[in-house]
Amino acid sequence: MLILLPPSEGKTPAPAGSPVDPSTLWLPSLATARARVLKRLVALCSRTSQRSVADSLAVLGLSDGQRDEIARNAALTSAPAAPAAQIYTGVLYEALGTASLRGDEKDWLDRTAVVFSGLWGVVRLGDAIPAYRCSVGVTLPGIGGLTPYWKKRLAKVLDEATAGVPVLDLRSGAYAAMWAPGRNAAALRVLHERVVDGVARRSVVSHFNKATKGRLVRALAVEQAAPGSVDELVTALRDLKFTVEEQPGPAGGPRRLDVIVAEL
Repeated sequence: MLILLPPSEGKTPAPAGSPVDPSTLWLPSLATARARVLKRLVALCSRTSQRSVADSLAVLGLSDGQRDEIARNAALTSAPAAPAAQIYTGVLYEALGTASLRGDEKDWLDRTAVVFSGLWGVVRLGDAIPAYRCSVGVTLPGIGGLTPYWKKRLAKVLDEATAGVPVLDLRSGAYAAMWAPGRNAAALRVLHERVVDGVARRSVVSHFNKATKGRLVRALAVEQAAPGSVDELVTALRDLKFTVEEQPGPAGGPRRLDVIVAEL
């Protein structure tokens, strides 16, 4: 099984460590593509005039109060790197809680979960990366839109990496556009169900959606689940006491799963 995760917007810088080496990240055939984005991002953020900094903020979709993110990006090639599981923070990763997993559970997670990224394309949680700021929605000078850039480069390598392997897709819409898995995959969303005037109503709640996905991945890691198909994945989730309902999906595309949660 392969689990697809979004990155977090917030990231915790590594306190120490060697700089990133793109060739050591998962799927080393992407090293050149990663190095190209890294070079352009560093060049963009290394300009120091007031006008250039303002332009960099605009390109990256950042506010004036986030100028420190520009300086951090400018130093990416020399910044210390640490496992992605330590760099990515935010609701999903807090709920996942990798630091408190046992060694064998972390090994399972490193083999099974990957994070999609505007800068790196896709990485394993054990891959050493620095903290950065570059969403996939960015149009980077010299590169263009990062979504089409990565979509072109990820298609073949991920098709090969997931051949015959069930895929659980937990990505948000922007990152889901980077690569589309086939029929042996399930795209999952979380719905909050509450009773209003005696009628059950369901809605998507962003914060709780992320937390539930983090807890779901953690539960699979603790179980060290090894489903051989989407049907077996659904069974595994139900055995872990998640309420899972399947919805109609596109022909030939990923199956659609809803996880229903009653309490926030």
